[in-house]
Amino acid sequence: MKVLNFGSLNYDYTYQVSHMVRPGETLASKNLQIHCGGKGLNQSIALARAGMKVYHAGMVGEDGGQLLDTCRQEGIDTDFVLACEGKSGHAVIQVTPKGENCILLYGGANRKNSVEHIDKVLASFDEGDILLLQNEINLVNELIDRASRKGMKIVLNPSPFEEELLGYRLDKVNTFLINETEGRQMSGGKTPEEILMRLHEKYPESEFVLTLGEKGVCLSFGKECLTVPAFCVEAVDTTAAGDTFTGFYLAGVLQGCGREEILRRACAASALAVMKKGAAASIPRMKDVELFLSER
Repeated sequence: MKVLNFGSLNYDYTYQVSHMVRPGETLASKNLQIHCGGKGLNQSIALARAGMKVYHAGMVGEDGGQLLDTCRQEGIDTDFVLACEGKSGHAVIQVTPKGENCILLYGGANRKNSVEHIDKVLASFDEGDILLLQNEINLVNELIDRASRKGMKIVLNPSPFEEELLGYRLDKVNTFLINETEGRQMSGGKTPEEILMRLHEKYPESEFVLTLGEKGVCLSFGKECLTVPAFCVEAVDTTAAGDTFTGFYLAGVLQGCGREEILRRACAASALAVMKKGAAASIPRMKDVELFLSER
């Protein structure tokens, strides 16, 4: 079984600020760090550091050399990443002393995928292989449709959420990995219980992993539900926490771990990620996660 992550590759410009910039305000940044990131790249790195072989597909611009080098250094297969004219995607990230962040995203090359490229990539994968998607690239609906016709298992992290996403073939998605805000936007529900109930009504064949920040995570599959608490740590930067969770969660599934172990490991990986600055740079390796868990 192979894992294909068809996702974004960005440069992250992370600014340390005293507070989020308000409308009409000019605010001096205390520091600037530039990292490789993007939800797609972050999740591929998390998968690789959790011990999985991952194939990454997508687009970079003329400035994408460092993004590709970062993938290769992590052992990520980049044969399905194409280069195009123009700039790679990038994000402007504000981070406060409390570790909170807000993100302004520029799609760049991530929005230049073509149907021809999708068909060529998917031709190398088979029934039962996994397709991981986020919502930072174009043609997500086409990817879902074509992959489902091949019998691939589709895992979707619908972030950043957009209303048009609700018109996609989401009934073809096997697993949704969503946070509480995305859950409310997708379902109209307010509480975690209501969110999951409404989502199951819409997509009864799907599995839902609902992350709740410091309140932990809830896994809902069929009529069963499992909740695991979060680990209490001091957050420095939460930028890649969700992507870290996604990668380690999916790795646990592929490695055949039990559901509770999968959730605890993914929560531990996320806890370690928020304790460091940066996006991809903050994602832990499996040995660090195992050590963290052994001490608790």
